[in-house]
Amino acid sequence: MSRLLTIGINNHRRPSRLGRFASLLLMAVLTVCLSGCGVNTIPTLEEQAKAAWSEVLNQYQRRSDLIPNLVETVKGAAAFEKETLQAVIEARSKATQTTLPADIVNNPEAFKKFEQNQSALSSALSRLMVVVERYPDLKANQNFLALQSQLEGTENRITVARRDYIEAVRKYNTELKTFPGRLWAMTLYSGHEPMQTFSISDEAKEAPKIKF
Repeated sequence: MSRLLTIGINNHRRPSRLGRFASLLLMAVLTVCLSGCGVNTIPTLEEQAKAAWSEVLNQYQRRSDLIPNLVETVKGAAAFEKETLQAVIEARSKATQTTLPADIVNNPEAFKKFEQNQSALSSALSRLMVVVERYPDLKANQNFLALQSQLEGTENRITVARRDYIEAVRKYNTELKTFPGRLWAMTLYSGHEPMQTFSISDEAKEAPKIKF
């Protein structure tokens, strides 16, 4: 009698084990299917775009850090145009003192203001470099030449960082608008919004060439 009870218990346990195995197998299959359907694509592309934006900020900050030394060096040139130098100082101040909101990449107004401020600083620096051509002694200054080289390299890195960000945002925004990304955006990622991107003028398609 006890043997029959033991057999009955074992038979009762077997379906339970099979049921657990079937559940685990189903979960594994669903995970693979969801991954194949791109359920993780939106957050992955978002993180890539955020990383690209951080690099943009890093390079703009690098340029900003170079300007004080550049200004001090240029100040030493006799009769150097004060208005041109002052324009650089004011443009840098405006670009660096503006507080960037945490949601700037999703905030059209804040992003546009940031882009305009950085563009104004680029223009002021370009005008400064044109004026420098009139000062042979300044062009031969070793400290100035070192700053010139660093600034030129930074402008190149800014161009690359901007392009990488633009491409990362393009992929992210496209995923939000197209299938199956649009389906996931409507269900799992309803809080995700399109990111802002830089406008590229013909002049901005290439890194500024700073010649002396």
